[in-house]
Amino acid sequence: MTLAILADIGGTNTRVALARGTTVLAETIRRFPNADYKARGQDIAQILRDYLDQAGTSVTGVCVAAAGPVQDGVATMTNLDWVMDAAKLTRATGAAHCAILNDLQAQGHALGHVAPQHLNRIVDGPEVPKGAMLVVGLGTGVNAAPVHGTGPSRIVAPSECGHVNMPVRSEEDLALMRFIERLLTSRNEVAHCGVEEVLSGRGLANLHAFAASEAGQTGTATSAEVLAALGRGDAVALHAARLYTAILAQTLADLALVHLPYGGIFLIGGMARAMTPHFAANGLGRIFREHRRVDLLCHHFPITVVEDDFAALTGCAAFLHAQTGDRA
Repeated sequence: MTLAILADIGGTNTRVALARGTTVLAETIRRFPNADYKARGQDIAQILRDYLDQAGTSVTGVCVAAAGPVQDGVATMTNLDWVMDAAKLTRATGAAHCAILNDLQAQGHALGHVAPQHLNRIVDGPEVPKGAMLVVGLGTGVNAAPVHGTGPSRIVAPSECGHVNMPVRSEEDLALMRFIERLLTSRNEVAHCGVEEVLSGRGLANLHAFAASEAGQTGTATSAEVLAALGRGDAVALHAARLYTAILAQTLADLALVHLPYGGIFLIGGMARAMTPHFAANGLGRIFREHRRVDLLCHHFPITVVEDDFAALTGCAAFLHAQTGDRA
C-alpha cells in the first residue's frame, strides 16, 4: 500500500505524518513551528517539502486539515496569511491525489478510526451503529458539525455553531449574558454572547470573571490560571466550572435534538479534555438528560471525549483513503 502525507495546521504548530491507508504511522509524526516559516515568507508548501526531504520518501496522496475556512477547495489561515489549494500542495509533494479539510471536518472523518483507549465515555447511552454522530470542538474556539455516513459516503457538514446564542434558562444565566455583553463592549468587540464566549478557552476566563464579580471580586485570570485554581479547590473557580458544565450540557442537548446523533456525541479539543475531570461532579449527564416534551434526551446520545492528539491526522488519512482506496 502506498504512502500519503498528512498535515494538521494549527495556530502555532503544524503536525505532519505519513499514513498507509487509514493508519497514521505514529513514528513519522513531526511538529513544525509555523512562526519560523511565516518569518521567512514561507507556508505549508515548504513545510511539506522539508518533511519529505527529511524523510527521504515519496507519496501518492496528500491531505491537509486547516484551522480555518475551506471554500471551493481553498483553505485560508487568516492568522498566518496562508492560502492553500490543491495545485500548491501537489507541486510541493508530487502527490497525484490531494484533499483539503477544515480541522473540525477532519475530526469528524476520524470517528470510527480512533483507538478505543483514546475514547473516554462520560455520559452513557446506546450507540447506534452507522447512526449519525456529532463532533463538538471545545478549544481556542467552539464549533460543532454533524457526521453522516461511512467510507466514501461520509459527510461532515460545515458549521459555525460556536456563534449560536448561549442558552439562558435562569436568572443567573440572564445576569451572565448581560455581564458578557458588557465585557465584550468594554473590549470594543461585538456584544453578542454566543456559546464560544463561555465555552472556549477565553470563555472559561469570562465565566471566572463573572463568578468573581458575583463574589465581590475582580477576576482577570486566564483559562490556564482558572484550571490551576480549580485544582486547588478555589471557590470562584468552582463556580465558573459549574457554569461551564451547565451551559455545555444545555448546548449539547439543543444540538442533539437538532441533529439526532444516535451514533454518539464526541467532544474534542483542549478545553474538552481539561474540563473532563470536573463534568461528573457538576452534573453534566444529569443536566443533559433533562426531561423535555420528547424523552429522547433521557435515553439516547452518549457523550464521549476524544483523547487523541492526532485525531485530525487520522481523519485526513481516513478521508483520503475513502476517496482513493489503495491508490493513495
